[in-house]
Amino acid sequence: MTTTVSTSPGATAPSAARSKQTTLLAGSAKVTRITYVVLLALALAAPFLGLYPVFVMKLLCFALFACAFNLLLGFTGLLSFGHAAFFGSAAYVTGWFVKSQQWTPELALLAGAGAAGLIGLLVGLVAIRRQGIYFAMITLAIAQMVYFVCLQAPFTGGEDGLQGVQRGKLLGMFSLESDTAMYYLVVAVFVASFLFISRIVNSPFGQVLKMIRENEPRAVSLGYQVDRYKLLAFVLSAALAGLAGSLKTLVMGFATLSDVHWSMSGEVILMTLLGGVGTFFGPVMGSGIVIALQNLLADKVGSWVTVIIGVIFVMCVLAFRKGVVGELQAWRDRRRNAASQAA
Repeated sequence: MTTTVSTSPGATAPSAARSKQTTLLAGSAKVTRITYVVLLALALAAPFLGLYPVFVMKLLCFALFACAFNLLLGFTGLLSFGHAAFFGSAAYVTGWFVKSQQWTPELALLAGAGAAGLIGLLVGLVAIRRQGIYFAMITLAIAQMVYFVCLQAPFTGGEDGLQGVQRGKLLGMFSLESDTAMYYLVVAVFVASFLFISRIVNSPFGQVLKMIRENEPRAVSLGYQVDRYKLLAFVLSAALAGLAGSLKTLVMGFATLSDVHWSMSGEVILMTLLGGVGTFFGPVMGSGIVIALQNLLADKVGSWVTVIIGVIFVMCVLAFRKGVVGELQAWRDRRRNAASQAA
């Protein structure tokens, strides 16, 4: 005797909804990958499209700076008011090694990033045990100490900074004096750093960082050494910020006190919030908006450019609280949920 089991239409609804959700997620991931490939192609073709290479290089340097800061704020939940210390100190270290010690560019970049990472370790050991505004103010206070050292130290050039830093030859063979050659080095470093940050965030280590951001007491209760995770995230963020500062010195040919000033910390916070905290492409978008506005408006409105950027930031916070990319992702998620519920 054969037994027939009938399946009601309602029994297949959850599996159909899950299948629809999986399809939507796969489609979204595919669109994201295609977008990144298109942007990479545009970046590689930029010198041939009439874009000024130095402007794009400066944008990429600050985009890397913002991505490094976002690793700390967006994925770990730590707000630093002193990231200019890492950006600026690395800029000075790289400039000094290239100008005074005739180091090759790749060694000077590694020295700058290493110096920033070491300073980040020292700052982190002091600040990481504090939370909230106390953590932020400790980073600001130590950053001001770094600014004073850069102002007074003999090798930094004082108020004049380090001028006339040559780009040199990569590996002692490939000249970087032309803007095109330097541009492709900056693109390569930025892409490698962006992929590295993505790998960190999507690794088990990155998942722990997200858990610390969302619910630190729960992470502690599960047995994680929270302070160690936060310290490592802080050092990685500082080293990547230093790499951005080192690149900026090679691109522009100088390192000045503005690189280590507290206002630089404010700029990177603005870039990250404007683009979208906790998103991968948000800091890149935010830095592009800020740098483009500074370059477009500086000759026309002078110092009023900071006021205009401030107004835009306030409007963005009021209308797009998650940032430009964050709001776009939220809109996409709402459409995806609506589509899955309709299915």
